[in-house]
Parts: sequence; structure tokens; C-alpha cells
Amino acid sequence: MVKAGAARPRLGIIVNPLAGIGGPAALKGSDGAATVAEARARGARPEAPLRAERTLQALAARVGPAELLAAPGAMGADLARRVGFSVKATSRSAPSETSALDTRVAATAMRDADVGLLLFAGGDGTARDIHDAIGDQLPLLGIPAGVKMHSGVFAHSPEAAARAAEAALRNGPSLPLRGADIADVDEQAARDGRVASILYGSVRVPDLPRLVLPTKAGSPAQPGAELQALCREIADTLEPSCLYLFGPGSTTAMVLAALGARGTLLGVDAVLDGQVVGKDLTESQTLALLDTHLDSRLVVGLVGGQGMLFGRGNRQLTAAVLSRVGADRITVLSAADKLLALTPPTLWVDTGDPVLDKHLSGYIRVRVGPRQQIIMTVSS
Repeated sequence: MVKAGAARPRLGIIVNPLAGIGGPAALKGSDGAATVAEARARGARPEAPLRAERTLQALAARVGPAELLAAPGAMGADLARRVGFSVKATSRSAPSETSALDTRVAATAMRDADVGLLLFAGGDGTARDIHDAIGDQLPLLGIPAGVKMHSGVFAHSPEAAARAAEAALRNGPSLPLRGADIADVDEQAARDGRVASILYGSVRVPDLPRLVLPTKAGSPAQPGAELQALCREIADTLEPSCLYLFGPGSTTAMVLAALGARGTLLGVDAVLDGQVVGKDLTESQTLALLDTHLDSRLVVGLVGGQGMLFGRGNRQLTAAVLSRVGADRITVLSAADKLLALTPPTLWVDTGDPVLDKHLSGYIRVRVGPRQQIIMTVSS
């Protein structure tokens, strides 16, 4: 319990234990008790505590013993103590089932304690809850643990969040900050195949471009001619008897449209011999298809403005799925201007498996038009 007059804590942490549970279950998000229940019914498991633990372990290795102000119980305090931090909790009681209200209460307590940096594990919904409670009164840093993460407050990986938090601890008030948007997708619209992004406000984040990603950029109303021609070419050259998985996004949807099929805009679809054999697939459904079709390929786009290849908006493509397909069987499609606008000029992977992330890192050919490609660096 934080006492009046106590020294200002340098770091606070809030963990949304249920963040991201809807991703592998193809639910486009995790907001609401009904969504969480459905995700659990589909066999999904919460990932936010594991990702928060990765961050805290990496941070402890960098800074040694440090004191944290944490939300109670499973919302941060238990995990931080297990990693080895000295912990003060924002309250004595820990809810058995957490809610958005619990996040807001913890954020308010951290504002009152004037922490130097509020570190949170969650997604856009968690960022919104914190913003609703405290606005831009504290610098924020998100450990990526949600499904979409379109807001500009998230590190590109748990380890990157640790490095950014270390910079905040070492630099204190002199750490440069920048403004970042809190944005979120209407989850019900996403489940209905429509993209409706809403801007909720602005906050301050560490100004560390190689660690903290910007807000997702919007897609152009009309794709360029080169990209459209490429999508038609992909559709015309699919190999017979090969199972093709198409990741979420408008670019892959154009390939399916060229096949005369309607894909799931924000889901994973499967095509065999020109026919859709699976729509809006969960992780388990995709693995079942891969069990029966040993010859497979994956076609994906990337998140504009952020350069995320895996780990944002396509959490159905888990480490197990990607390992089964194989890195050499992945085709990446993008408009050239989307790649050229990236700062830094890097694609990021955050599959949840650090070993696989390193395997996927290096260089990749991104197809931007018929017989046109750009070599991009991939990093974890």
C-alpha cells in the first residue's frame, strides 16, 4: 500500500491478465466478458502475464534490484515479486476476475504517486482504460500483449519494452518524450469484416523510435496499380495441390478477390486449388489443416506505419503455425510506398517465441509489384 509522503517511485506496472486471449481464437480482440469466455471455450490461454514476465526479467538483468509500484495480485505485484523486484502495491486487495475498472483504479493510484513511467501489459483496450483514468498525466510504455495494438504506445517486443524502461530509469526526468495517439478498432465491426478505427486521445511515451512503434497508418482508399497487378499475378500462379494461408489485411483480400473469393478482412483464410477451404481460422483450425496438407504456403501483408510483420493483428498466425509452414514458404506483399515510409526502415516480428523471432530475423524479399521486390531488414 502506498503511503502519503513516500518517495516518488520511478516505475509503475499494470498487467491486464486477459489481454490478447482473443487473438489465437480469431476473435479480433479481447474486450468484454463474453469474448473472454468464448476465447477460453476455443482453448485460448492468456499471454499477457508471460509477456510481462519476459519484460521484467530482461529489465531486472539490466538494472538489478529496483522498486516498483504495481497493481495488486495478478495485475502486476505477484509477477514483479516473483521476478525479484521490491514491490509496493497500489492496494491490498486483488480481484479474482479483473476488469477495466481495476485498470483505471490502479492507473489513478500511480498518477497520485507520480511514477516516472507507467509500464503496462495489454493492448489498445488497456491503453484506452489508462487514458480514460489519467489522460496524459504520466508517461506510458506498453508491453505488447494485445491483439491489434494500433496505438503508438507499444514497444515492438517485450525485450524492447525492457530496454525502453531501462532508459527511463537511468535518465529519469531527462528522458525525451513524444506525443502518441491512443487508437482502437471497433471489435464488433472487425468481427463483421469492417475496419472502423477510432482515435481516443494522446499520451506521452519515451522518444525511442527503434524501441517504441508509432501509431498504425491508415490504408489508402484506392490501392496502387502495381499492387493490384501483383495481387492478380499471385492469384493466377497459385500452385496446384498446395494449401495457401492468407493472413489478415486489405492486400491479401485483393488476392482472394482476384480468385473470385471473399476473404475475411481481419482473419486468416485457407485456399486449395482455387477454392476457399477455411475462413476466419483459429490457431487450432489452421494447425489441423496443416496436419492434412503437408505442402503449404503463407501469404501476408504488414501493418502500415509500424512495419509489423507478425505479432500485430495476425495473432492467429502463432509460432506453432509459422514453424509448421516454414520461413522459406512465406510470401510478403506490400505497396512500395508503405515500405519506404517506415522509420526506421525495418520490419518487426514478435511471435511470442524468441527463438523463432531470431530465426525469422535477417533479410526478406517483399514483393511490391509484378517482377518487383524490395529487400527489407527483419528484426525482433
